[in-house]
Amino acid sequence: MAGVAGTRMGQGAAGGDGDDSLYPIAVLIDELRNEDVQLRLNSIKKLSTIALALGVERTRTELLPFLTDTIYDEDEVLLALAEQLGNFTGLVGGPDFAHCLLDSVRLLAVEACVNIAQLLSEDDLEALVMPTLGQAAEDKSWRVRYMVADKFSELQKAVGPKITLNDLIPAFQNLLKDCEAEVRAAAAHKVKELCENLPMEGRETIIMNQILPYIKELVSDTNQHVKSALASVIMGLSTILGKGNTIEHLLPLFLAQLKDECPEVRLNIISNLDCVNEVIGIRQLSQSLLPAIVELAEDAKWRVRLAIIEYMPLLAGQLGVEFFDEKLNSLCMAWLVDHVYAIREAATNGLVKLVQKFGKEWAQNTIVPKVLVMANDPNYLHRMTTLFCINALSEACGQEITTKQMLPVVLKMARDQVANVRFNVAKSLQKIGPVLDTNALQEEVKPVLQKLGQDEDVDVKYFAQEAISVLALA
Repeated sequence: MAGVAGTRMGQGAAGGDGDDSLYPIAVLIDELRNEDVQLRLNSIKKLSTIALALGVERTRTELLPFLTDTIYDEDEVLLALAEQLGNFTGLVGGPDFAHCLLDSVRLLAVEACVNIAQLLSEDDLEALVMPTLGQAAEDKSWRVRYMVADKFSELQKAVGPKITLNDLIPAFQNLLKDCEAEVRAAAAHKVKELCENLPMEGRETIIMNQILPYIKELVSDTNQHVKSALASVIMGLSTILGKGNTIEHLLPLFLAQLKDECPEVRLNIISNLDCVNEVIGIRQLSQSLLPAIVELAEDAKWRVRLAIIEYMPLLAGQLGVEFFDEKLNSLCMAWLVDHVYAIREAATNGLVKLVQKFGKEWAQNTIVPKVLVMANDPNYLHRMTTLFCINALSEACGQEITTKQMLPVVLKMARDQVANVRFNVAKSLQKIGPVLDTNALQEEVKPVLQKLGQDEDVDVKYFAQEAISVLALA
């Protein structure tokens, strides 16, 4: 490498007048050996400039061997090198010399393989690229294996169906059971794409026999990121495998994930229910997954109930208004009278999102009447929940529904025997006041607030007077 080390680029060699064109190769060599990782990374980024100065032959015969012999390095630097060499085909003389890049990289450059594979014939791929990829998939550095997993879809498209079946699928199986969670997660993310890109002929058999057994293992993986990655794509397999396979083989996995302790896993399953719905239909879906959802909704642990409540608007959107009204509405109403305040509060907020999703008319006919019935509940906490719901729903439902349906109930509750209810009436009137028109405020709200302002309870008087002031009704 003495020739390279002693060479300096002239201005003309790099075809430019900037500082880069004067960058000495000797400095590059020093920096590649420097203990400072950042310096080594910077020098890697100069490689294309150096190659231009040397020309294609000296790049092949001197620069690439030097890199091979010199860089025994940390993964970050090696990956930067791989990225650079992925764009080096033109600098070594074009596609005819592309194999030089594979021969010259100590880190078996996955990024380079993706780019180079697109240029080679199938025979050359088998001879030149696949040995490199095979070793990369089993490399001692988890970052190299991670890169293989991360680039898997691109590799699959680059090498074509025959090599995919013979070489890539066995490598993918190994990545799915890799000892490092980061690698398993990256591979899990690619499961759907891999299956989609398989040739139609024989695809189902390949997935069922060579991919699904590994997926089943990942469902109960010890790492939540792996499980979450899988949950984000697994529902998409239903459209590939069809109704029968989905019901028999995939639904049990979905059920297991729906009950997973990791919230992200549950959310990813609920977020993609529409994929399954399209394949097996709402009836089958409700028979299989709904019992699990109901079970979670009624779980003894309130935090589990809370998690399902937070997903309910999303779930409702996935399954549609008819299904929701038939199967899930009663759950939402039951949460409003849960003995845990956090559940009641979350359920109230959830109602607002449902109204935003399904519309005012749906709210008027389905939700509001059920909420207002609770105003007569013997338990004062439930009566207060009515007020909290009205506070939350008034803006989403609009002036007409608030004035005609909700306001009369709030005004009536001003005569409640429990002071906590009465001062919450004052707070509710203050909250919904901006939604009401001037006539309703003056004729209906003002007299009630004035009466509450004379209440025997000090808190009731305070909140009534505050509402009068805020609504400018004095």
